[in-house]
Amino acid sequence: MTNDMRQMTKQGQQIESDSFSIIDHEIETLHGGHSFQKGEWNVVRRAIHTTGDFEYAQLYRFSDNAIETAISALKSGANIITDVSMIVTGLNQTRLKVYGNQAHCFISHPDVIHTAKATGETRAIHAMRYARDSGQLDGAIVGVGNAPTALLELLRMIEAGEAKPALIIGIPVGFVKADESKQALTEQNQVPYIASLGRKGGSPLVVSTIHALLAESIQ
Repeated sequence: MTNDMRQMTKQGQQIESDSFSIIDHEIETLHGGHSFQKGEWNVVRRAIHTTGDFEYAQLYRFSDNAIETAISALKSGANIITDVSMIVTGLNQTRLKVYGNQAHCFISHPDVIHTAKATGETRAIHAMRYARDSGQLDGAIVGVGNAPTALLELLRMIEAGEAKPALIIGIPVGFVKADESKQALTEQNQVPYIASLGRKGGSPLVVSTIHALLAESIQ
């Protein structure tokens, strides 16, 4: 199954391996080490690899058993619901096919656009509601990398008993409600989560997190 998920050439794999070795060395020698468990570190290390930013070793947070929950959901073929289409585009479709996972984003769905215009709320809010109403949130992995309003709406629905995703990856970037939404995610205990605190984040980190989880699933 490992080869089914790997599309890089031998040279590409060597470059990635060397990069991870450099990150492992520098986190210990220049940044005081880390306290993550193995699966968690693989997620954080890939985030550092994606961004070149070691601060993520201080920002990432994991609920208890988040890695195990994520792997179980992936292996069961769980849907991946995202706040923006960039995440869907960035995910490696060959890797997703191994377990039959499908990634969906509804932010450009005509019904979402229509209701958002009618209410004045963000499309990200209504995209999450559309996912709920179409029965695609329960048991899904939800990745939010751009829209704090999507994450806050998802948390509202969970609190109200309207949705029960398997896992939330909450890493929205920005200055308005980004940090607050991620703090709220880490303060709830109804759904396992992977989060990165502060203003930093973004869709590429959701992609890197999911790819790291897929890689971890075959270890």
